[in-house]
Amino acid sequence: MENRQKNVDLAKVAEGVRLILEGLGENPEREGLQRTPERVAQMYAELTAGRWLDAAAELTPLPGEDFEQIVLVKDISLASLCEHHLAPFTGRCHIAYIPQAGRVVGLSKLAQLTDIFARRLQVQERLTTDIAGALQENLQPLGVLVIIEAEHTCMTMRGVKKPGAVTVTSVALGAFKTDAAALAQVMAMLKLA
Repeated sequence: MENRQKNVDLAKVAEGVRLILEGLGENPEREGLQRTPERVAQMYAELTAGRWLDAAAELTPLPGEDFEQIVLVKDISLASLCEHHLAPFTGRCHIAYIPQAGRVVGLSKLAQLTDIFARRLQVQERLTTDIAGALQENLQPLGVLVIIEAEHTCMTMRGVKKPGAVTVTSVALGAFKTDAAALAQVMAMLKLA
């Protein structure tokens, strides 16, 4: 984490948090808030550390594999920050792809890929597109499907205040976009308990 935090001006972020506290009528020097600016700066550095990581580095195919059927990893937990309010959104990501020419990656790499893109200031639509695009570009699979379901605190805690509202986004590429049977198969797999 330290390596990525060198790109973040923690002192500047902490000073901004102090200004926010003062703007809210709080005293940043009161006992409960004395270290809050530094804690928040560290938190934001951690939550945006994906900006400094190369997603393609996670997508090196495993040698000697020839699997060419649907691979699905579902319910990958994610947490990100809405770039409009700097408020968290959390949810789960489902990733399916159909490898070609033995270009299969380790299953954990799909979770790591999700984290790399989620740990940036994001909107859910772009997050979904980023994950799908990285898979398509680096693995050249026959098809990619990424579905994200997330609850946004900028919608549940403020504004319209609708707790429990879940936003679903999807990107289908290749066979999952053009072949209804392939899409139906992966959707059926998603419904499995």
